[in-house]
Amino acid sequence: MATLAEIRAKLQASSQQTISTGDNAIYPHWNIAEGQTATVRFLPDGNPNNTFFWIERAMIKLPFAGVKGDTNSKPVTVQVPCMEMWGETCPVLTEVRPWFKDKSLEDMGRKYWKKKSYLFQGFVVDSKYQEDKTPENPIRRFIIGSQIFNIVKNALMDSEIEELPTDYVRGLDFKIIKTSKGGYADYSTSNWARRERALSDAETAAIQQYGLFKLEDFLPKKPTEVEIKVIKEMFEASVDGEAFDMERWGQYFKPAGMGGSGAATGSTTGASAPTTSAPAVDVDVDEDAIVEIQTPTTAPAAGGDAGNRAADIISMIRARQKA
Repeated sequence: MATLAEIRAKLQASSQQTISTGDNAIYPHWNIAEGQTATVRFLPDGNPNNTFFWIERAMIKLPFAGVKGDTNSKPVTVQVPCMEMWGETCPVLTEVRPWFKDKSLEDMGRKYWKKKSYLFQGFVVDSKYQEDKTPENPIRRFIIGSQIFNIVKNALMDSEIEELPTDYVRGLDFKIIKTSKGGYADYSTSNWARRERALSDAETAAIQQYGLFKLEDFLPKKPTEVEIKVIKEMFEASVDGEAFDMERWGQYFKPAGMGGSGAATGSTTGASAPTTSAPAVDVDVDEDAIVEIQTPTTAPAAGGDAGNRAADIISMIRARQKA
C-alpha cells in the first residue's frame, strides 16, 4: 500500500506534466506554482480575416469500457472534434441537445457535451516558471480555458478601452494569476495590466523575423463525411457501454495514449504544428485542468450574444483607430 507521502509525490508529479506539441510553442501556464503570476502579451491572429485575436476549439470526449478483444483493457477515451468549430451540424450535439430537457438525462448530456478552449498567441513577458526547453521563436501559443477567457473577453466589453489590447504601441499585458479554490487551480484573479506598454525592440524584431501564427492552422483537421459517420457510430457505441472497436474505427480515431497514424487520435488537442493529417499530439495532462465544459441547463444552441457583442466592441475599437 502506498504511503501518504508517495501519493502526494505522485500527484505533484502528475500536476507538473506538460503537453507535447512538436514545436514546443505551447506555454504551459497551468504549471506555474500556486500564488505565482505569469505576465503575457497577446498578439493578433496571423489571419487578417479573423475578427478576434483568438480562435475557439471545441472537442468531445467519448468514453469506452475498454478496447474490444483486449481482456486486460481498462476504460479508454477517444477525443473528437465538434463540427460546430466549422459552423456545421455536430452529430453528437444534435443527439445530446434534447437530453437537457429531461432531468434524468442531464448528467449524461454533460458527459458528452463539447468542451471549449481558446487558442491565443503572444509573448511570455515575465514568469518564474522555468521550462526545461524553450523554443527559438519567442512567440508562444496559449491554450486558455473559459475562466481566463471570460476575463479577457469582458475587458473588451468595457467601453472605456480605446485600443485593442494587442496593439503594438498602446496594448496591454495580461497577468495570469494562479491560486486555488476547493482543491482546484483557480485563475479568477487574473487581470489586465492597468498601464499600456509598447512592445520592446526584441518583441518587435521577433514578429518581423518569425511572423504571426495563423491560429486556424492549429485546430484539429476537419473530419470528412466518412469520419463524421464514424464519430456518430462511436458516440452511439459509447452511450451503449460498448468497448472501442479498433478494427472498425482505429484507422480514423484512436483512444488517448494509443497513438498511430489514423486520421485523428484521441489524444489530439489541436495544438500541434499543422500537418496534412490530423495533429498527432500526446496529452500528458488532464485537459479538464485547461478546458471547461460548456453546459447550459436548457437545450443549448450554437453561438451566443456575448460573442457577438465582443465582435461589436472590437469593430468599434478598430473603427476608432482608422478615424
